[in-house]
Amino acid sequence: MPSNCTSLVFRAPHVLGQTRITNNTNKLTPTIHVGTCFPWYGKKTHQKKKLFHIVSQLKCRQNYPSSSVMEDERNLVVSSLGPDKYSKELDVAVKAVQMACSLCQKVQGSLISKTNSQIHSKDDNSPVTVADWSVQATISWILSKSFGCRNVSILAEEDVESLSKPDSKGLLSAVVETVNDCLVQAPHFGLQGPEKLLGSSDVLEAIGRCNSEGGPTGSFWALDPVDGTLGFVRGDQYAVALALIEDGEVVLGVLGCPNYPKKKEWLSYHHRYHRIISKLTPTTSESWDKGCVLYATKGSGKAWMQPLHQTNKLLAWPNSAIPIRVSAIDDPALATFCEPVEKSNSSHSFTAGLAHSVGLRKQPLRVYSMVKYAAIARGDAEIFMKFARTGYKEKIWDHAAGMIIIQEAGGVVTDAGGSPLDFSKGTFLEGLDRGIIACGGAKLHERIIKSVDASWKCSSL
Repeated sequence: MPSNCTSLVFRAPHVLGQTRITNNTNKLTPTIHVGTCFPWYGKKTHQKKKLFHIVSQLKCRQNYPSSSVMEDERNLVVSSLGPDKYSKELDVAVKAVQMACSLCQKVQGSLISKTNSQIHSKDDNSPVTVADWSVQATISWILSKSFGCRNVSILAEEDVESLSKPDSKGLLSAVVETVNDCLVQAPHFGLQGPEKLLGSSDVLEAIGRCNSEGGPTGSFWALDPVDGTLGFVRGDQYAVALALIEDGEVVLGVLGCPNYPKKKEWLSYHHRYHRIISKLTPTTSESWDKGCVLYATKGSGKAWMQPLHQTNKLLAWPNSAIPIRVSAIDDPALATFCEPVEKSNSSHSFTAGLAHSVGLRKQPLRVYSMVKYAAIARGDAEIFMKFARTGYKEKIWDHAAGMIIIQEAGGVVTDAGGSPLDFSKGTFLEGLDRGIIACGGAKLHERIIKSVDASWKCSSL
């Protein structure tokens, strides 16, 4: 390790007990990995053990700036971990999503300021960008590095077919460059990066490794590298969604929302407006102006939100994280409901009729991607309704992470018949009754379910 390399001890998720030690020295000295005692990933049984302290070793590839970079990271933190059996998975998943959000911000900025040469169409004419493949490769590589390739199974949206074509060398080259630019920053996020730059075959292998078929048994990760790609290419809302599913049930969810600031009123504006205002307003080291990451584990009864990490600093999560809860509003006249932006994704006319029958008075908040789930979990909105047209099948990566975060934040997510979403059938939410309804409270949820039953025969869905 270079002598000028700085290192930081990172806390594990603060849903666990912690002891804080403050170091008032002017310079952090390098530390070494002292070992951990995490439950072995992939086992069916997880004993509740006392976990040792975590110390993250940072392998520096470059000279970090001096005190300005570390000004807010001078505190050394030692964690005394409790029995949460998903603590290691959550720690890695949050950091991986933070890295992915940083990658997406750079690519989105390039798309908006330059050309659309990095935007391509899938067979179903939906857009896909360099960011989609790059995020999938990055997160796949991080999970495999952290837990071992044999212990990691990933079900994700993108495949390598388009990148493997002879006429896609330029596209593949752009993806490889983007992935390497991201992974070289891994030490900033408390993760170990590759010892050398990845080549085309390494990146294709990482993307292709995400070939799990899911199912009712075993553990697998569900990943949507860029949820809401249309919003992404338009400079608006999008999300990076990662969930861990065990024996058909979602047990962990992380949702990165790079364009969703702490102040909820920004959801009502097009993100380009927010971006202009942000440039005119100086940001602080703990600024929440650039987005957020939400996360939760099953049965914790808690959900958390932290600001998007700035890559010129070392990630000291979850120092800035705060708990989030769903809204307490149960009066339909005061409630806000979200729905997809595109009419092709959901019937606006049917949800408008439901809103009227339930007594919702506010205009719908139309938002791209799983940011709608984040809005419910944070209490910025009370209802999310989606009723796709006949023939459309919902994919599990579009809902898994958002669902568990809302549930642990105190909300309710079911299909339109009131049944839990079923993540045990593979890629799709098979057996879904008509649509999906997420609410901050049970009263609103019950009213909407009843209204769906009363109105469905009159719908054209």
